[in-house]
Amino acid sequence: MADNVQQQLLIEQRVANESKSQLVAYLLAILLWGCGVHRMYLGRWASGIVMLVLWGIGWLTAPILIGWIPIALVTVWAVIDLFLIPGMIRDDQAVIRQRLMAGRP
Repeated sequence: MADNVQQQLLIEQRVANESKSQLVAYLLAILLWGCGVHRMYLGRWASGIVMLVLWGIGWLTAPILIGWIPIALVTVWAVIDLFLIPGMIRDDQAVIRQRLMAGRP
């Protein structure tokens, strides 16, 4: 029984060490707003790149006014992400925990 508790504590320690930092994710989301870097940091590469491309296209076409549509879309997306970051980190921790419990390093 004590071995099981100790093993569980070791798993939780590794989960805490290997998981992404919520502070870093929020700093990336706020400082680099529409670039999607926070999504890439959290392992969501495809959506991060889509966010970055939309942001870039938006700013490149903003002088002809059509660019404000993707900029607005990415801005709303970034605001929603501020609420989703804790869940993304919990999902990441759950994956790490399952991997460790299965005995894979």
